[in-house]
Amino acid sequence: MIEITVFRPMRRFKQALANEECASILEHAYRGFLSVLGDNGYPYCVPINFVYEEGKLYFHCAKEGHKLDAIRACDKACFTVLDEPEIEPGEWWYHVKSVICFGRVTVMADDEERLLRLRSLADKYFPKGYDTESDIQRNGPKAEILQFTIEHMTGKAVREK
Repeated sequence: MIEITVFRPMRRFKQALANEECASILEHAYRGFLSVLGDNGYPYCVPINFVYEEGKLYFHCAKEGHKLDAIRACDKACFTVLDEPEIEPGEWWYHVKSVICFGRVTVMADDEERLLRLRSLADKYFPKGYDTESDIQRNGPKAEILQFTIEHMTGKAVREK
């Protein structure tokens, strides 16, 4: 059976960001929020570090826990990021851009690919000069890498006034 997913159009389409701008926000945003279907049908949303590479999102997590259990039970997820808010000169209100991605999450099995994504996460979050390789050797075996394949992405620019 083929599942056909149709996503709602963005209601405030005049505030929509182009896909290129959404990708740019995902490339430099510091942290996002991963939402999955948790225990007993309750949503489970967790702030999480990530990298955006080759059109996909990557996260690391422990080898057990609520997030991983939820993903194994239902691979559908939502990921949201907020860009840094800006204030235009002479204004008091914020301009905020956000990106929402809908897609599916899988646990990466290929060890070479896992290590590549662990290094990408380390490059983004560890301080310059930090010995990432020894950290990955020590802690990498304790981590899973999650791959989020984006099926639908929207971005919005909001002027909070």
